[in-house]
Amino acid sequence: MKKLSVIAIVLLLAFTQCASPSKKNIESNNGQIRGYISLSGAFALYPITVLWADEFRKENPGVKIDISAGGAGKGMADALSQMVDLGMFSREVSPEEISKGAWFIALTKDAVLPTINAGNPYLSELKQKGIDKEKLIRVFVTGEITSWEALTGRAGNTPIHLYTRSDACGAASMWGVFLGTSQEELLGTGVFGDPGVADAVKSDRLGLGYNNVNYVYDITSRKKFDNLEVLPLDLNSNGSTDSTEIIFETLDDINKAIIDGIYPSPPARDLYFVSFGKPTKPEVVAFIEWILTKGQQYVSQAGYVQLTEEKIEQQMLKLKSN
Repeated sequence: MKKLSVIAIVLLLAFTQCASPSKKNIESNNGQIRGYISLSGAFALYPITVLWADEFRKENPGVKIDISAGGAGKGMADALSQMVDLGMFSREVSPEEISKGAWFIALTKDAVLPTINAGNPYLSELKQKGIDKEKLIRVFVTGEITSWEALTGRAGNTPIHLYTRSDACGAASMWGVFLGTSQEELLGTGVFGDPGVADAVKSDRLGLGYNNVNYVYDITSRKKFDNLEVLPLDLNSNGSTDSTEIIFETLDDINKAIIDGIYPSPPARDLYFVSFGKPTKPEVVAFIEWILTKGQQYVSQAGYVQLTEEKIEQQMLKLKSN
């Protein structure tokens, strides 16, 4: 009888350990979090997610974090199929995606910018006049404008070499929404990924594309990458670039314009993590909570725009609600 009692106690202890994987998963000898987090998705969110992961692991070396870029579409697909814990996502989550189980939380903000080569033969004129949204629609959507001369209002036929994204992505989606259409309707040679479009424009004197902020500016110098310029926008459509529209010279200039609402939304937008249902893995929840608290100190440094305190409080409540 005594032997049977000992066996029962051992089995009970073993069952208790198996039934409480989350506690075992997050505890270490010094109380640090342990576990594994996988992420994939938006190029827009990739640089800061890597930074957040590095800083989080300094405090929690028992957590392994794998991150891969591939576009917002891949992030959502991987999250909904539970191939990853979190998808990095760079557009608004649709009702259809929510109906499939998508849960999402905002972390930071950035924008999509029209990019041209720094050696463009009409750069000085473009900087003086700016290009309004209607002309961008006639370039990217209807195809009525196909030359740089037509874009600047003069005679000539220097072709615009137009680039768009070939992967399902938030940047193209938000650029499309800004121009009143969808990614699928945008014209141009399809190029994979933010780095791909940036490289195409850098190497093509007549190139025109669009990129997320962090693929336009160097976060160390806060200046634009070599051979890359932002197509100046005439936001109030008055035919010239006003002093209030000179917002693209540095990374800090464009981020201030986003914060102040001078640069429109879209193509400015919140950036999200998405998952299939609300995350339950303790290490995933802890990572998100850390991003919304300690991790916010890295947002500006990494070239992004911090959410308002009110928005952060809303996201924390969403994370902690049942």
